Amino acid sequence: MEIVLCVTGSVAAVETVKLARELRRQGADVKCFMSDDACHIIHPYALEFATGQEVVLELTGKIEHVKYAQTDLVLVAPATANVISKFAYKMADNPINTLLITALGHDTPIVMVPSMHDSMYRSVEENIHKLEEEGINFVLPRMDEGKAKFPYMEDIVLQALRQVNNSENDLKGKKVLISAGRTYEAIDPIRGISNRSSGKMGIEIAKEAFIRGAEVTMLLGEVSVPVPQSFESIKTVSSKEMNDKILEIIPEFDIFVSTAAVSDFSPSITENSKISSDNKLELVLKPNPKIINQIKHKNPDIFLVGFKAEYNISEGELIDSAKKQMEKSDTDLVVANDVSIEGSGFGSDENKVILVDDEVQNIPLSSKKEIAQMIWDRILLKID
Repeated sequence: MEIVLCVTGSVAAVETVKLARELRRQGADVKCFMSDDACHIIHPYALEFATGQEVVLELTGKIEHVKYAQTDLVLVAPATANVISKFAYKMADNPINTLLITALGHDTPIVMVPSMHDSMYRSVEENIHKLEEEGINFVLPRMDEGKAKFPYMEDIVLQALRQVNNSENDLKGKKVLISAGRTYEAIDPIRGISNRSSGKMGIEIAKEAFIRGAEVTMLLGEVSVPVPQSFESIKTVSSKEMNDKILEIIPEFDIFVSTAAVSDFSPSITENSKISSDNKLELVLKPNPKIINQIKHKNPDIFLVGFKAEYNISEGELIDSAKKQMEKSDTDLVVANDVSIEGSGFGSDENKVILVDDEVQNIPLSSKKEIAQMIWDRILLKID
């Protein structure tokens, strides 16, 4: 995986050392081009250190704009109003714009990351739209404090990986819904019942689906980790809110991965005012409807993936529990795990799961990112 990183003269250039290092951590070989103005903000040696390669500052007899145009991705981050506008009108008066024009002629994927004052951003929006019509991808900036700020690093990397994996976009054209996090059932305005789910597994599954080309929507309860801005997120709180929203939108989707830890019970009565701590409190809990049991009634053609968490049971019992869910919910795949196993389960960065459909696949303790990849590999075997 080869990525050419073009750095232009926005103050956000200071973030590009971290960006280059993160791209390399994802397995990319990174070559850097820098504009003259970028060199006034960050020294080329910093990016030479970050990439492990000499930085291109000018075009020489080595015709660098041709040599590096046929790569897996050209990433312009940050992209100034100057470089965007010149590229829109195919002006080649500097190494970066010359590279971009050459890369476009080779149909090389190009991603641009605008970063500038918001007034400048508004002024070049017409040029951005012009380039989008030509197939150029943009990572939208964070609008804050009167500036179109550099996006979060994770969103840039996700978009880059999505473009680099273009030939393997096995989910391209698929609409994927993923629920994640924990629901919260109110007792009174300040107290409630919840669980320990962090949302990490669901977010890793969403990121992997996005990289593989899917149109991803996340339906979120409360989560303990940042959610990328690269895909649509819908916030809910209670199991009822999540249930109602799922049933409203589920007909639109091709695949639903139900990773959210939805409360099995909720208080039978919710008080409108704070319950006094001076009084004894007794709660009567009522069972909540099983969201997953209703999905196929609303969308019979959807590919449905359920998660089944148990505590301190044998592997055979865990598999039986997953099979029972398949029968009740008509799920196409169940991801089962025992959250009592040390180093796995709620809040951890790793998990140990069993994938159950017409076969059983036992996945040893692995990172949740790796598990997400294996889950999508398994789904694609079933839907191809």
